[in-house]
Amino acid sequence: MRKRIYHKFPHREIEFEQKYRYHSDLPYLVKVMANMDGKFGMFVTESVVQRGHRIQAKREISVEIVRNGVDFESLNYKNVDQMIDTIENEGIIDFKMVLNYSYLDGKYNRVPFRGDTYLVRALLENEVLVLQIHRIEGPGRTEAGRVADTIIEEIRRGS
Repeated sequence: MRKRIYHKFPHREIEFEQKYRYHSDLPYLVKVMANMDGKFGMFVTESVVQRGHRIQAKREISVEIVRNGVDFESLNYKNVDQMIDTIENEGIIDFKMVLNYSYLDGKYNRVPFRGDTYLVRALLENEVLVLQIHRIEGPGRTEAGRVADTIIEEIRRGS
């Protein structure tokens, strides 16, 4: 079994930490995370070009899983089955979630703007899942707690 722990995960300045009752195992969590890859939703945020204006923007999720303690590799429904075999039922797994943002301009062209990147640590022991989330890049248009809520919604939905 390979350890899926990112050695540069911050230990002091974690933005968000929450415990959840969780009646499954880490391989199931990895499947849920893989199925989140490529999903998107709409949200309202401050305009990139006009200060003080609010815009409707698209938020698309990319999910990566730590590979060798240093690097991350893409995690999606195509490659999740090969990964599952390398994952223990309990323990720690680190993910990277990249949130790509874009909006439609006046001519309905999709215009990308700076996204956010989060490290997500999942610790599972005795049916208690602890999510630790820390933003490592981006302006923080999505709060760390919202990232956790999205993961928990997907677990409950049985993605």
